[in-house]
Amino acid sequence: MNENPVALLPELLLLGSAVFGLLLGAWTPRRHQGRIRWLATAACVAGLAATAAGALAPPQLVFGASYAIDPTTTATRAIVLVATLLAIWLSADAVAGHPREAEYTVLVQLAALGAIVMGGAQDLLLLAAAFLLASVPLYALAGWAADGRATEAAMKYYLSGAFTGVALLAGVTLLYGAGGATGYPALRVGLAAGPAAVAAVGLVAVLAGLMFKAGAVPAQFWVPDVTDGTPAPVAAVVTTIPKIGALVATYRLLVEAVPAAVVDWPLLVAVIAAASVTLGNLGAFFQTSVQRLLAYSTISQVGYLLMGVAVAGRSTLALPGLLFYLAGYAVTNLAVFAVAAAVPTARTLDDHRGLARRRPLLAASLVVGLLGLVGTPPTAVFLGKLTLFTAAVDGGMAWLAVLAVVNTVASVFYYLRWIAPAFAAPDPEHPLPGGRTPVATTVAVTAAVASVVLGIAGGAVLPLLGR
Repeated sequence: MNENPVALLPELLLLGSAVFGLLLGAWTPRRHQGRIRWLATAACVAGLAATAAGALAPPQLVFGASYAIDPTTTATRAIVLVATLLAIWLSADAVAGHPREAEYTVLVQLAALGAIVMGGAQDLLLLAAAFLLASVPLYALAGWAADGRATEAAMKYYLSGAFTGVALLAGVTLLYGAGGATGYPALRVGLAAGPAAVAAVGLVAVLAGLMFKAGAVPAQFWVPDVTDGTPAPVAAVVTTIPKIGALVATYRLLVEAVPAAVVDWPLLVAVIAAASVTLGNLGAFFQTSVQRLLAYSTISQVGYLLMGVAVAGRSTLALPGLLFYLAGYAVTNLAVFAVAAAVPTARTLDDHRGLARRRPLLAASLVVGLLGLVGTPPTAVFLGKLTLFTAAVDGGMAWLAVLAVVNTVASVFYYLRWIAPAFAAPDPEHPLPGGRTPVATTVAVTAAVASVVLGIAGGAVLPLLGR
């Protein structure tokens, strides 16, 4: 058994920073709690350096072949660490001086660790453990504000997670019973010879848990209430980081453990993708709450991302397109949430009236972020969508690509409903709320620039992901 801990250096850095940060926070005065944020920043930067250093190493399985260190895991590590870094700092203005500032940073790190482990898991038992690690810290984070809205959001999130978590564990049990193994390669062999009906029920149950983490249909009901009921920094974490791990885990599980001849999972995932894209768009059309609109937007974005999973193994563009889209979605979604965090009392679309005149950098970041989520060139999401649309056509699912294109065009409507008031004349009777949020503003600008730069550099990045 390969038990080389150095292979898990990025994960160990996150874990060590979270544990040490929790202990350090207990002995640090409130006015100095920001030290834990800097510790987390150092861990993320060191993790990115370790990820880059091991990127060219040959793929390997570690700890009893339960965890894969390969290009997919490398990309997952990089995306999650960058998203964690941005998420920690976009919340700096909101949590600075808070009695639970240290705990906030620690919970974000633990959720990020769970997302990374989900993406690299090669065993059903490790997948279940990573699911819990990516879930439990976020239940606590959803109630971090400790007011009525946050408490309600945390309860809805927890109850939804408990139900789908039990479903995932039941699915793991059924897949083990049908395939006689929990490791993906051995499970694939076992499922090919086992009862197909049991395997199908088990897979549906496992997918229910993974779709809950991704915020996709049919486990998307918690997304609007939790996103709207929590502060913008928390909503940014919940709608970004766990999705990365859940979608990569879904791709790896289906490709490596479940033969399509036993369970027609490409069609199942395609239906989930189509439903998520369409229902997410329909729900967002007439929203007036900023965070509720973004909640439905994230549901539709997961639908686009699932297109890469639906054609996994049928198109060589599926995996690089999925990973690139995840990277583009992470920075773009965080840019928009950073704008919301920079004006925390502006809860509705009309509350942002006059934003361009009052805070032009925020308005520019908002435009880049929202048009980026539409898929406007030269942002990263545009190239990610284009790649996945091409992969869907190559994989024999042109109908899904057409549906996605129609929904993309339709989504322009509700994103423009936010941009329009931001560039309208200020309302003297309802002025834009003031307040200094320099860090959130910096993160919004940085993430928006990263979205454009990643889109321009996509021609060089995609071939690397394709390896």
